[in-house]
Amino acid sequence: MYEQLLQLDAVRLNFGNSGGLILSIVQGFVMFGVALGIRPQNFRMAFKRPRGVITGFLSQVLVLPAVTFLACFVFQSHLTVGVALGAILVACCPGGNISNFISSICRGNIELSVSLTAITTVTAVLITPLNFTFWGNLFISQSDLVRQLEIPISQVFNTLFFVIGLPLALGMLCARFLPGVTAKIAKPIQNISMVIFMGMVVVAFLANFDYFCRYIKYVLIIVLVHNAIAFVSGWSVASMARLRDRDIRTITIETGIQNSGLALMLIFNPAIFPPDLQTGGMAFIAAWWGVWHIISGMGIAGFWNLRRRKLYQTITTNRASR
Repeated sequence: MYEQLLQLDAVRLNFGNSGGLILSIVQGFVMFGVALGIRPQNFRMAFKRPRGVITGFLSQVLVLPAVTFLACFVFQSHLTVGVALGAILVACCPGGNISNFISSICRGNIELSVSLTAITTVTAVLITPLNFTFWGNLFISQSDLVRQLEIPISQVFNTLFFVIGLPLALGMLCARFLPGVTAKIAKPIQNISMVIFMGMVVVAFLANFDYFCRYIKYVLIIVLVHNAIAFVSGWSVASMARLRDRDIRTITIETGIQNSGLALMLIFNPAIFPPDLQTGGMAFIAAWWGVWHIISGMGIAGFWNLRRRKLYQTITTNRASR
């Protein structure tokens, strides 16, 4: 498996000369759409019910990157540096906005879900560069395989400022001072941005279909395990904090659904990862994360709903038999 992953790291994905720039523009458009739905009350919840927000925030920005690093360190003899850095980068990204939809399906705390997505997204401009450079460089320093790579925090910060910070600021200002316009354009922009982004992912997969068929079985296993670790760590942290069941479900989903599109955008930025570096494994990990976390999140939501229906039926049957 390790030899195959080395070959994957060396793969130069067919993404076009301007693919990275287009992806950054699309990601910025997605962030602008997300910001149109962020309201001041999303942040007020941190003061009204701080335990749930603090627990979810720490689960995403502290526990998940740390657990991911430990897993990569333990299995470093089986993982290439590129694949490990891909997993660490995804773990350091903010939550994905689809987590709000999945939380609603599994009857989670929607207010908490939206608040966590908003807070982790806004703070990602600072926290994602700090997290990724710390854990990424720590893994590189512990590896005997590569030592010449150093993750530039300034370039990561600059990129996130223009792709997350600026679109978020514009979107929130639009929502604050142009509420009528925002009410009309918010849903169409959010839908269009997600369709465009998913379309880019599909085109990228088709352009690299041969590579996908050759390496997906290895990447699938790694992402499956990593995503499971994310869900379990979110559930464990929330359970240890003795939160309500619906809050536990929400934090589990928020920790397991990551903005892997942002990770892809950073990977394809030549100022952060020069073209001569072998980043094929990183890109494949991030790209498949974007597909798999939707499948796994919907599966977990379906499991919780099924369990809740069975519990309800059991209670109803017991009451009827009395």
